[in-house]
Amino acid sequence: MTEARPAFYALAPGGWRDYVTLLHPPYTAWHLSYVAIGAALAPELREGRLVAAAAAFFLGMGVAAHALDELNGRPLATRIPERVLLGLTVVSLAGAVAIGIAGAVEFDLWLLVFVAVGAMLVPAYNLELFGGAIHNTMGFALAWGAFPLLTGYFACAETISWVALLAAGFAALTSYAQRVLSSPVRHARRRVAAVSGVLELRDGTREPITHELLYGAQEQALQLLAAAHVCLAAALLVLGLT
Repeated sequence: MTEARPAFYALAPGGWRDYVTLLHPPYTAWHLSYVAIGAALAPELREGRLVAAAAAFFLGMGVAAHALDELNGRPLATRIPERVLLGLTVVSLAGAVAIGIAGAVEFDLWLLVFVAVGAMLVPAYNLELFGGAIHNTMGFALAWGAFPLLTGYFACAETISWVALLAAGFAALTSYAQRVLSSPVRHARRRVAAVSGVLELRDGTREPITHELLYGAQEQALQLLAAAHVCLAAALLVLGLT
């Protein structure tokens, strides 16, 4: 039998644990690391702007997008009431937009373009608007990989350079890899009721097909990649601050 948990980071359902699960902790940390990487690559690392950008993405992506996703089909099987999920979506997205507008007024009105794109991406991606045009692997890579990195860079540099674009390519490609790895894992965890069968090896031995054999390697790779991105972001921040 496959595990009942809808994700490797999902806690037992109920109470405060549902809210931790809702945040997708390793993936939220992974994608917030793109904001930090972008800011650290700017000619000058501006700590206050980085904190504001990271806070905006935590609210918009970590909370609002995930709450809206849970509201649309309950993929994590939490028991959070619909009205609470809707409230989290609206309040968190409004908070993210407010932070972005404040930053734009403070130092560069061009930041409003990033604010508008981010505010549009949350409902467009998670509710599969426009016929699901961006709710796919490429859309995920650009929306939650390249976009956070470019925003973090612009927040500190007030421009977009070739360095930023190349780094955005890195973020898009690694986010693409995340989606390629996680799609079969989500399918197995959330849709497959049971696993059976055996592998017959060339030496005549047989191995049972288990959930670990089915998607264990992909899941371990996802955990390692999440940790690796956080380490890379931390290293670049230390470099920029020293």
